[in-house]
Amino acid sequence: VTATEARRLAGRFRFANLPTGATLDDFDLDHASGIDRSLLAELGTCRFIDTATNVLLIGPPGVGKTHIATGLGHAAVTAGYRVYFTSAADLAARCHRAAIEGRWATTMRFFAGPTLLVIDELGYVPVDEEGSRLLFQVVTNAYERQSVIFTTNIEFSGWGRVFGDPNMAAAIIDRTVHHGRMIRFDGDSYRRTHALME
Repeated sequence: VTATEARRLAGRFRFANLPTGATLDDFDLDHASGIDRSLLAELGTCRFIDTATNVLLIGPPGVGKTHIATGLGHAAVTAGYRVYFTSAADLAARCHRAAIEGRWATTMRFFAGPTLLVIDELGYVPVDEEGSRLLFQVVTNAYERQSVIFTTNIEFSGWGRVFGDPNMAAAIIDRTVHHGRMIRFDGDSYRRTHALME
């Protein structure tokens, strides 16, 4: 039984596509400024996944958004949930490629499979009109069925520029916040303050 569970756990980690082995315990809370520690601890229980609650991690670059998103993904995989991690740009490109190649339905089923979908770096790379439409479709399909974690450095007021369509941005925001929790990050970049280069 132990060996079987270990194989299943390893399989869930392979599928999850987590960028690093970062965990919530590894995160330097002393460096993070203004972060809601009680909310972070609550999210770490993964109970938010059972209610298809979304999580928005918002703040400037380098403050730990991707680390927390990865740590939540790690905790969810360990707890037995099916997780998939992707960047917003890769998600849009993959969906666009699938639509061109006639694999749209199969790709949508793939992204509908995980109980937790992590979409990293929303807004870092502009998404064209077609990519925005396809990303909107993934978020719409996830609504009230899956939990989605977004990391972004763009305030809601700027999402219209990211998606190139204010109406589409408003619809995505509406679906994200309806069943959603937000952690806002402030402060300096961890990477910059710990850089070897001066």
